[in-house]
Amino acid sequence: MNVTTDPRLLKQLLLTQWMTELNPLSPTAADSVSAGNPGVFDLLLSQYSSDATQTETEISPMNRLSALSAMSMPSVSWGGALAGDSGSSSAYDDLITAAGAKYGVDPALIKGVIQSESSFNANAVSSAGAKGLMQLMDETARGLGVADSFDPAQNIDGGTRFLSYLLRKYEGNVSTALAAYNAGPGRVDRLGIENDQDVALNLHKLPTETQGYIRKVLNATSQWGV
Repeated sequence: MNVTTDPRLLKQLLLTQWMTELNPLSPTAADSVSAGNPGVFDLLLSQYSSDATQTETEISPMNRLSALSAMSMPSVSWGGALAGDSGSSSAYDDLITAAGAKYGVDPALIKGVIQSESSFNANAVSSAGAKGLMQLMDETARGLGVADSFDPAQNIDGGTRFLSYLLRKYEGNVSTALAAYNAGPGRVDRLGIENDQDVALNLHKLPTETQGYIRKVLNATSQWGV
């Protein structure tokens, strides 16, 4: 009995083998093999071997493709540090350093805010309409003298100016300033939060987004400060 091999199945087998067992970016590939767990390639090969015992009329290409689509393919993500095209820590280092010196803000903190707000994307626009690197709302940008929020120089200068104002307002309490940057100083003030100790005690009263935002910026800042 002759059984023909569907070329689409072989192509999928080879592609899956590369993705799961030869791809160095796959975080689970090595662990899965060492633990003796069958990979996706093994499952596909087993499926094909099982199919080979049946007649050609019993195994149509559509049946094989359906079996392939039912399997979940591994995802690959990159968790490395951000870097600018220039090879420096950020493509906007000069602007960040200048704004930090101008307003007395640690450049590492500015980078932490930029990374958390826009991932260093000068053209980023949030669902709420915040724009640019440090995600300025139009009204806030106008108040800071920013005419074009998509201009990195204007945006970083304006965003750092606002951050500096918040740091002075809350007497250098960074977590409090970050809470105000994300949720607005009015909301922080209404909760009676004046310093970082108050933030810790009243963190549950802040929006969930703000809670995560503070941790995210502080973690990014510590990385940039190394």
